[in-house]
Parts: sequence; structure tokens; C-alpha cells
Amino acid sequence: MTLDANTNQDERNPIPSGAERRALWLLGLGAAAGLFMATYGIVDPSGGPNPGIPPDAVATVNGEVLRRDAFERLLAGFASDSRNPIDDDVRRHVLNRMIEEELLVQRALGLGLAEVDRRVRANLTSSLIDSVVSGAEEREPSPEELRRFYSEEAAFFVQPGRYRVDQILFRIPYGDEGNSALQRAEEASAALKAGESFAQVAVRLGDDQISPLPDTLLPAMKLREYVGPTALEAVLELEAGEFSPPVRSGTGVHLLRLLDIKQAFSPPFEEIETQIRREYIRRAGDRALRNYLDQLREDSDVVIALPARQ
Repeated sequence: MTLDANTNQDERNPIPSGAERRALWLLGLGAAAGLFMATYGIVDPSGGPNPGIPPDAVATVNGEVLRRDAFERLLAGFASDSRNPIDDDVRRHVLNRMIEEELLVQRALGLGLAEVDRRVRANLTSSLIDSVVSGAEEREPSPEELRRFYSEEAAFFVQPGRYRVDQILFRIPYGDEGNSALQRAEEASAALKAGESFAQVAVRLGDDQISPLPDTLLPAMKLREYVGPTALEAVLELEAGEFSPPVRSGTGVHLLRLLDIKQAFSPPFEEIETQIRREYIRRAGDRALRNYLDQLREDSDVVIALPARQ
């Protein structure tokens, strides 16, 4: 608006009278006091309840309640990580982070990320699974339950057999039929039967091994990694002190000697009680999750459009 040049300065910038200034001052003071009380009522859980906020809440965000116990846990975590005392600034900071997190979650759900974003879906399902499983795993089994479980699942806790094996390897060059390696293996087998030592035959006729067998007892599955499945089958048929006939594999021809064997056995309950307890709790969590999923499916309307395979 353009002012006339003759307009009085006091009319353009009116100065409030004393009564008006007092009214404005009281109005500002009341507004500031109201704002402080509202803020302090949220930030300080020891304050009185705020209208519209449940007594166990520190704030609401679009009607969603931020619980006081969650706020206190965050404060406790902050206190454990900080050398400074918890003051009102820290409390406001923690509460603001809770509010902002809730706003982001609500926005993400509003955008439908739970339906279209695989990472969000994975996090949601993982959190729910953890909640279901942890609830079942919190119960401590009694000694009687553990002993009964061990008795019923004895086969699961059997310690597998272990084997100490050495070998003479005859490599088959790439593209070779392997006849030369097989002939050397048969010659070595005959020398062993004639009484020549395993070590002497290995030096005279065998090839160097990239991954020699360790001189220790190994479970069958670990031994398989060194010699392959075919050679392992041959080892399992041997008695201690015996050696196998030539066995062909993907790496060459093997002569195997079983030096020592420790048969599979069931350890006493007292020796593996910790393992038994851990397995009992793990299965309790699995059962709880399975029951939860079955109940969800029973309570839901699931329609399958994929035709059954003939």
C-alpha cells in the first residue's frame, strides 16, 4: 500500500499505549508458559499427564503412541554410551529421534514400501520371526526335560566316527586315459603286499600331493574333502591297518591305508549338556514359529491360483 506523503508518522507506526503494552506482554507470557508446559510434559516423564496422551506415553504421532518404556530404554542406552549426565536437552534429543523415526515409518507404510520393497518386507518378516522365536526360547527347560529330550533324540547327538588315513596318489595328466597311473598303482599295491613299507612305496612310485592328508583323526565328511566320495567309500570298508585296492577318482588313482579309527559313540549326558540345552531351545523356537505360521494361515483367507502339478 502506498502512503500519502502527508500521512502522520504516528499513524504509520502506531505506538501502543501503556494498557495495550501490558496486554501484549501478558499474552506473550501466557503463550510462552503454555508452550513450556506442553514441552516439559512430554519431555519429562515425571510431569503430569497431557490431555489426549495416555499415561504410559511420552508422545503421540498421528495418533500412534510412543511408549514411555521405549523412551526410558533409549535414555538408558544413551546414558551407558555417554559420560555426560542426562539433562533436558538429551531427553528432548532422544524424544525427537523417536518422533522422527515414527514419522519415517508411517511415511514408508503410506508409500506402500511394505508391499513393494523387498528389503522392507524382509526386515518386517525377520523382526516378527525374531519376536515369535525369542518368546519361546526365553523359557528355561528343566533337567528332566533335557534328559528326556536327549533320550528321544539320541541319534542326533551321536558323535560320528573318525578316521586317520594316509594315501599314495598317482596323478592322471589332463587328457590322459589314466592307464599309466593305474599300472603304477597296481605295482605299488603288489609291493605293499610283498612287505615294502608304505612310505618307501610312496616315494618310489607315488606323486606329490597338493593337499596331503593331515596325520590326525578326521570325520568322514572332512576326509571326503581330501580324497573325494569314491575313495571315502573305500576307506569305510577297511579295518585298521589295511590298505585299499587302487581306487580311481577325479584327481587320479589312490592307494589308501587306514591307520586308526574311532567308532561313532553316544557321549554321556553330562559331557554335552550345554549342547543338548542349546538344541532343545532352538527346536522350541522352531516349533513356536511353525505353530504361529500355521495359525496365521488358518485364520487367513489364502487362495492359490497356481495349478497343482500333475
